[in-house]
Amino acid sequence: METFKTLFSPMLVFVYHCFDRIVINSYVLGLSRPDQLTYFFREVVGVSAITKEVLRARTDEYKRWVEAYARNQSIPLEWAQSGVRKEDYVRPHLSRFIRKRRYGVYFMLRSMERGPNFRSSLPKFETSDPGYRIIAKQRSRFTHYYFYIRDEVLGPMSLRVGSFLPFQITYYINGHNFIEAELARQGVKFRKSDNAFLSVSDPSALQQAADRLTQDVIRKRLEYWTLVVGPKFSKSERKAMNLSRSYAIAQIEYCANFIFRRNFPIKKMFDRACEMGLWRLTSDKISVIFGTLVTKKLKGRLNTTLERFEHGQHVFRAYWKNSFVKQYEKFSTFLRHEVCSNDLTKLGLRKSLDKLPDVQKKLSMILDRYTNYQANWFNVHFDFPLFERLAKPVNLAATRLPGIKIHDTRILRLMEVLLHAGPTLSGWPTSQIHFAVISTFRLTNETYKLNQLRYDLRKMKAHGLIERDGRRYSYRLTQKGLKVSLMFVLFHKRLCGPLANSLFHHLPDPRLKPDSKLERAYYKADASIQQLVELLAA
Repeated sequence: METFKTLFSPMLVFVYHCFDRIVINSYVLGLSRPDQLTYFFREVVGVSAITKEVLRARTDEYKRWVEAYARNQSIPLEWAQSGVRKEDYVRPHLSRFIRKRRYGVYFMLRSMERGPNFRSSLPKFETSDPGYRIIAKQRSRFTHYYFYIRDEVLGPMSLRVGSFLPFQITYYINGHNFIEAELARQGVKFRKSDNAFLSVSDPSALQQAADRLTQDVIRKRLEYWTLVVGPKFSKSERKAMNLSRSYAIAQIEYCANFIFRRNFPIKKMFDRACEMGLWRLTSDKISVIFGTLVTKKLKGRLNTTLERFEHGQHVFRAYWKNSFVKQYEKFSTFLRHEVCSNDLTKLGLRKSLDKLPDVQKKLSMILDRYTNYQANWFNVHFDFPLFERLAKPVNLAATRLPGIKIHDTRILRLMEVLLHAGPTLSGWPTSQIHFAVISTFRLTNETYKLNQLRYDLRKMKAHGLIERDGRRYSYRLTQKGLKVSLMFVLFHKRLCGPLANSLFHHLPDPRLKPDSKLERAYYKADASIQQLVELLAA
């Protein structure tokens, strides 16, 4: 990652890395196996026959509590609609909750989904124990409750609670929400859009806030909300056996975010990353990125792909079994490298939440290796759409002005004259510029009128190429204007003209070429252009 940052440091505003989406499953330690369930009902609750009705009674008890909680707290409780993303549906309620500066549960949804539960059935043959039942684990469809919460520490998060034993809970949290809450608590100004920080007054505070998301912070908040909205057990039941929860990471994403300046062609850079990734990121390189080896026993995905989502957004992915690295750009400034794992055991890691530091270290190493490949791909020339940007119309106040074309003769003359003075302390008045143009290029007042000059100056000013000297009507080139003018003029006079002539009309005899560094450079450029044309045509 340091190589990438060094390569693009002049164009980067700031860089930060953090956890993004984290999905955590929790299980009741004392009710995870059939024999534990049998012990709980027979020895703790005092029920000898664990029938379907006994199991359903626990479910009905929790359902009644959820409905009472929603009613007493005035929280909306609805059935989830098919084909509608739950996060999008509840987002307006979260916005109102934030405006009121409130914390807690702001919405609840019911959904029929598959999940783990226990099945009770009679034995095939009679036994001496009339209360004997066969308890087995299974997966079936039943009611799950989604609690949408705005937490004081973790920010917006959600819980999915299964209403059947063993009452599995899934937690959905996001590291960016935690960072946002931390920065707001410290009074650091920032601008966050679509799960990314695009500007911040103190980048070091942003990274420090990201580093404070630890397993202890997460566990404390999860245990709190599990106690508030999770299934209830009596004090005697908790005392009789261990009903605490274990937390396992089901899915985790770790990302490196690069915020570029507005004038950097990030779209072109991303296009090249996708092009090189599809061509050059072979299976052996993917295995190096993930720190593993490709063997004959490999099972799972091992490929690269370019996926397109809504609004034409593209995402590049490189898969390794149940994990993948992805890359995408947004907002013309934001580039994200992200590694996601749906099964940490495939990376040689444990799923326990207590192993979060090991997970962060492993995922960070994967991102570093991938970013180093990216740095090698980007350390070459690629297209900067300068001519395309200048050719687009711009708005100056209430007036829409056309773009600047590279073949515009009037603009080229004006640039060449302005280059005589460069970015001097005091600018040139309009009349002086007009006189310099018509005298240098032997024009007349009728050929190039003063009003035409003023129009050209307005176009250059709208594109940021010239600026006024205070409130005086005198103009000078900006730093951007100086570079653009040099490129335009030199491109036409010293580069494009000689090269075009040698390529299409007259190629000098190499045996009689003069001993000139400039001529040797022209010959070398001719050969390089011809080779480039042949490579592109191949």
